[in-house]
Amino acid sequence: MKHLFIILLAIPSIFINAQNHQQIYDIIESVSAKRIEKDIQTLVNFGTRNTFSDTISSTRGIGAARRWIKSEFETISNSCNNCLDVFYQKDFVTKAGNSRVPHDAWVVNVVAIQRGTKYPNRYIIMSGDIDSRASDTMDFTTDAPGANDNASGMAGTIETARVLSQYTFESSIVYVGLSGEEQGLFGGAGLAKYAQENQWEIIGVLNNDMIGNIKGVDGVIDNRSFRIFSEATPPTETERERQSRRYYGGEVDGISRQLARYVHKTVKTFMPEMNPMLIYRLDRFGRGGHHKPFNDLGYAGIRIMEAHENYTQQHQDIREENGVKYGDVIEHVNFNYAKKLTAVNAINLASLAASPPAPKQVAIGGIVEPSVKLKWNKVTGAKGYKIYWRDTTSPIWEHSRYVGDVSEFTLKGIVIDNYYFGIASVGENGYESIVAFPNKIIRD
Repeated sequence: MKHLFIILLAIPSIFINAQNHQQIYDIIESVSAKRIEKDIQTLVNFGTRNTFSDTISSTRGIGAARRWIKSEFETISNSCNNCLDVFYQKDFVTKAGNSRVPHDAWVVNVVAIQRGTKYPNRYIIMSGDIDSRASDTMDFTTDAPGANDNASGMAGTIETARVLSQYTFESSIVYVGLSGEEQGLFGGAGLAKYAQENQWEIIGVLNNDMIGNIKGVDGVIDNRSFRIFSEATPPTETERERQSRRYYGGEVDGISRQLARYVHKTVKTFMPEMNPMLIYRLDRFGRGGHHKPFNDLGYAGIRIMEAHENYTQQHQDIREENGVKYGDVIEHVNFNYAKKLTAVNAINLASLAASPPAPKQVAIGGIVEPSVKLKWNKVTGAKGYKIYWRDTTSPIWEHSRYVGDVSEFTLKGIVIDNYYFGIASVGENGYESIVAFPNKIIRD
């Protein structure tokens, strides 16, 4: 098994750039479009993966699909000296009170955990959805191949496990197939509750839902752009935190938004040919995805998906009407594009799992003076810290300064009123944590 490390030579770790992270490029190159295609085809071949479909058959329905996914994770684990802890996590869902549930059933997730060597209770999660649906979400017998929605995301999750299982990381990585998405995000809610009950420290959730379509219903064909959806602030924040934003700012600086910025930065560094689009919204207009249940409990979570959807190929019975072919069939999936978005996930999982934790407390001050004061708690495993700042209207962090192994620093000549600020931990290997936005005020 490989270790994710950087050969520094005479270059300090703080100055590591894209060329020095050779193993990140190796990860990108290791992702296979052919294996993704094969996995999508296998999932499509189960006919329907509706959450309430057959669980007994070995060839059709949600039961056969989840058993196959579990066997794939187990095969991967066997190839890395049992490096994955593979298990089912399930919750019972009843028809009563749930308008999209045709009958009582177990909603079963398939989980594979790659334990971290240094922070085994810190988790970065990549998810794809197992289930599919026909036009009528209550119809659990009609064929619903769900090639793009969401065999593509599930296949990408399995492929990422294949690639990253050949390395070791300081923090744990979770690869999971979630069920019940189409009926009400039941699988995500179940796993989020499980994580909370087991006191997981979650770095973030990368929810992949539809990563294989490049031909939009709007006529656009684009194999490089993709969207990163993130909510502005956690729904669990206190009234005091909400009130403080009126005076100190941070309307677009919640933990999920910082995770989204991290993904954007990593992609622009290592995959500059890609066009990551930061979408300032929980999900598509009025809709939701399997990162939402994690957000609901106060965890950072984002949705990664294609930029241009085709609604004739989503939630549709396979048919042809007025010359238009409906249905989410495999012919519409672009496997090379799915490979790219799988690589997007893989390099961010690797970077986050190789980085030290972010500071939990960051204090800021500098009112009515030409300088900005920052103080933060030191983090075990960090070699030093980097201050980030940006214009208040900028979507990404624009400026940074490495300040070494200190717990406070003053940026002289910078007026606090004109920028937002944050702190990231930097490890010996040069990997950085997610930027932590200030959560305290220095009043002296």
